[in-house]
Amino acid sequence: MPDQLSPDVELLHAAYAAFNARDIDAALATMAPDVEWPKAFKGGFARGRQEVRAYWTEQWSEIDPRVQPTSFHPEAGGRILVHVHQVVRDMAGGVVADGYVGHHFTIESGLIRAMEVCPLPPPDQGA
Repeated sequence: MPDQLSPDVELLHAAYAAFNARDIDAALATMAPDVEWPKAFKGGFARGRQEVRAYWTEQWSEIDPRVQPTSFHPEAGGRILVHVHQVVRDMAGGVVADGYVGHHFTIESGLIRAMEVCPLPPPDQGA
């Protein structure tokens, strides 16, 4: 295992930390100005930092999601698949969802250009 993380993985660690801390400005600073971000909570995509800000502001007023990356899988073309443990609570603290998903990132020029949510295979399948 390397002693240092790649700059892209460091960027993603910073993005997840900022998201979980609800530091919207720090999270948006990891993204390209024309980022494409999934509106997993509502459907569709947010395009650009201002749309992501509006989406997260609305989302965080209705649910309390926390996302913890568990592993990073670099791919060709500046893409990284991140396995994520996601816990979503309602505003009273009750658990709405607790599971694992994939976040597929495209990184360009040191910034997040796009993210997609994708299912992960069950942990008991594969090697």
